[in-house]
Order: sequence, then C-alpha cells, then structure tokens
Amino acid sequence: MNVSEIKVIAFDLDGTLTQHKQPLCEANRKTLMRLSEKYKLLIAGAGGVMRIFDQLEGFPIDIIGNYGLQYGEYDRKNKKINIIKDMTFECDKASVEARVSALREKYGYTQYSGESVEFHPSGCVTFPILGTKALPEDKLAFDPDRTKRRAIYNDVVGTFNDYVVFVGGSSSFDMAPKPYNKYYALDIYCKEHDLSHGEVVFVGDDYGLGGNDESVYNSDFNSICVDDYLKFPCYVQELL
Repeated sequence: MNVSEIKVIAFDLDGTLTQHKQPLCEANRKTLMRLSEKYKLLIAGAGGVMRIFDQLEGFPIDIIGNYGLQYGEYDRKNKKINIIKDMTFECDKASVEARVSALREKYGYTQYSGESVEFHPSGCVTFPILGTKALPEDKLAFDPDRTKRRAIYNDVVGTFNDYVVFVGGSSSFDMAPKPYNKYYALDIYCKEHDLSHGEVVFVGDDYGLGGNDESVYNSDFNSICVDDYLKFPCYVQELL
C-alpha cells in the first residue's frame, strides 16, 4: 500500500470497529475522527444503511449498505443520513425455501426454532441453521470457529448459484443477489467517484473462506485485516 496515494478508507463495521450491534467505543471513535481529517471515510456494510447509522450513533460517515444495494450520504448540515440508492430484488421464496429444506435434510439440520429462512426487503436472504428464533446463547455456541459451516460452504454456494453466499453471524449463511458483494460495491463507488482501486484501502476482519470481506481481500484493493477491534487504532496507525 502506498499511503501517499490513499484518498478513501472504507470500513467493515462489526468485528472491525465494534462488536455486533454495539456502538463505537470512545478510542475507536476518536481514531475515526482523526482519520476523517486526512481521508474520505466510508462504511461498506452487510446490513442496511439506517441500521448501521443508528449503531454508529450518528457518526458523520457515508454508508454503503446491503453489499451495495443501498447507499447513504451524510448530511452535515442536518446531521442525518440521506438514502441516495435503495435497490430491491424479487425473491423466489418457494425456490429458496425448497433449497434450504434440501440442505437441512442432507446435513441433519432439521430441528430449528422459528422460521427456516429469513427474507429481507432488499432481496437478500439468511439461512439461519438454528432458525430465526434460536436463543442467542445457542447461536453463539453452535459454530464459533465456523468449522461446521465452512465444511458445507461449497455445497451451499452450488445450491444457491444465483446468490453470493457468505458465512454470516454465528450460525447462519447470508446471501445477496449476484453480483453484489463488498468488492462489487466498492468498485461501483470508485467508478462513480472517479477513483482508482489504488486510492482506496479497505479495513475489515472477515477475510476467511466465505467471509463477507473476502472478496475485497482477494482483489486489487489495498486492505488491512483487523483481528481485534479493541486494537483498531494500532492497525491504522500507518494511515494516521
């Protein structure tokens, strides 16, 4: 990475800047403010723009949501975020449910709580192995190192070849309509803002097989891997 060429820093949120569904800690917030004095900052997230903005407690930053299906620009005058793009895709729910059921039968995941599939307004889909109403402690204990899900990941990818599949959360597979992933979203952002990939650095934590940051890590974008969000300021020290 040639730091002198960097104009934009794009961040993953959960696991990179904070814990899942938790606000920024003060140290990481201060580090982002320092970075904003030198660079354009951007969140490239898996969730919706408003959910991310609320979790950030109104931090002044533009947000790519739903792997590029949404885009929000921060309005500094009114201290709010405006949704500039909000794309949705039709979902063949019957087909998705049938494919999830077949995977459950094949791998023995036929016992679950709540719904077998979660459909999102954007057209994204979640396959919650333990069901939509599983207890948090059960989800956390199910597959902490992702070994179980990575063992069947290629089969899920082949079954859902019309989606980009991610090993999501603690016990799920998340799916976005092809070709939407974080690489695709950042590539579109660069084209719309007349940037080269070399002028952007992505900071994330989920770079393993099926991780939602993997597509960026394996591309020509600069990247920084965060292994511990509590040490986030150390990982970006070179940029400061």
